[in-house]
Amino acid sequence: MTLHLDAMVLHVVRLPLVSPFTTSFGTEDEKVALLLEARTTVLDEGAGREVTGWGECVAMVDPLYSSEYIAGVRGVLVDHLLPRVFASQRERGLTAETVGEVLAPVIGHPMAKAALEMALLDAQLRAAGTSFADYLGVTVDRVPSGVSVGIQDSVPELLAVVGDYLDQGYRRIKLKIRPGLDVEPTGAVRERFGDIPLQVDANAAYTLADAAALRRLDAFDLLLIEQPLAEDDLRQHAVLARQLATPICLDESVVSAARAADALALGAASIINIKPGRVGGYLEARRIHDLCRASGAAVWCGGMLETGLGRAANAALAGLPGFTLTGDISGSDRFYAVDLTPPVVMVDGHVAVRREPGLGDHPEPARLEEFGVGSQVVEAP
Repeated sequence: MTLHLDAMVLHVVRLPLVSPFTTSFGTEDEKVALLLEARTTVLDEGAGREVTGWGECVAMVDPLYSSEYIAGVRGVLVDHLLPRVFASQRERGLTAETVGEVLAPVIGHPMAKAALEMALLDAQLRAAGTSFADYLGVTVDRVPSGVSVGIQDSVPELLAVVGDYLDQGYRRIKLKIRPGLDVEPTGAVRERFGDIPLQVDANAAYTLADAAALRRLDAFDLLLIEQPLAEDDLRQHAVLARQLATPICLDESVVSAARAADALALGAASIINIKPGRVGGYLEARRIHDLCRASGAAVWCGGMLETGLGRAANAALAGLPGFTLTGDISGSDRFYAVDLTPPVVMVDGHVAVRREPGLGDHPEPARLEEFGVGSQVVEAP
């Protein structure tokens, strides 16, 4: 079977969120997403058939979570990444597994690379009639579902939101924090709800000078504190880790398996949050999982407000055995009243692992038309 990329369509959509989502770097009222539609021809025993694959880029509108942002991703895809893929398929053919190597000469841009690889992997798996879970060797039928709770305007509002999520059945609560909005809300949640699985996420909002304040969180028996310091400073995370009883988990700092290996070797973290869209794609995410499992480090699957497309793929990835901590694998209705795809549903605190061919359900045409704000077609030369 040979896969030929005929054209890539870049779709930009705007999806309103059910409620504003506030982190240390701002508040989002809507999700602006870049989706990639890979139009391919599959040659199998001399016959050609058209197969479409879809990928989702997790970059935000502004470069606040990382240096990547949607307009920049579109530019690097059109000007640098897609030309390399088209050239490679002319010279030696194309598979999803070779995309990372083909794109390696382009420095950085893991979110753009991840979306491109995802679209091609989806097309390849659909052509083969294989689910992403089966491709990975996942044997479980469902994964536990945790939820990420944004910063609220008051502690009573936070307690109400957390209580509602627990009533819905979510198996783990993650609180977004920032300086001045950390100890009090975390302590209030622990006091009100007792021995629930609880962790916090700082999104790099602190410095090493805040170590004393972060040590106060040790009193709440947290699963972990996620990304307390700047993304580019593994050394200071290692210094902080020696001062805290709460395990440190890295998120923004880990953009590749090599960076994960460095973090573990330096003692900068004992837990890794794997976000496929941040680390360069699902194949690199699997490599990070394998590395951490061999090293005895726990991993869990994070989220970036993905639509149902990325959400279903994340659930399959989280079925690998090294994902021993509950991830941010929530149902679609956690963020969207209407999703682009059929909704991903949380039932009894779990999300099912999809077994149909490909990575996830494709966006529905009517939803693309309703929420789409522009598209661009890049055809193979």
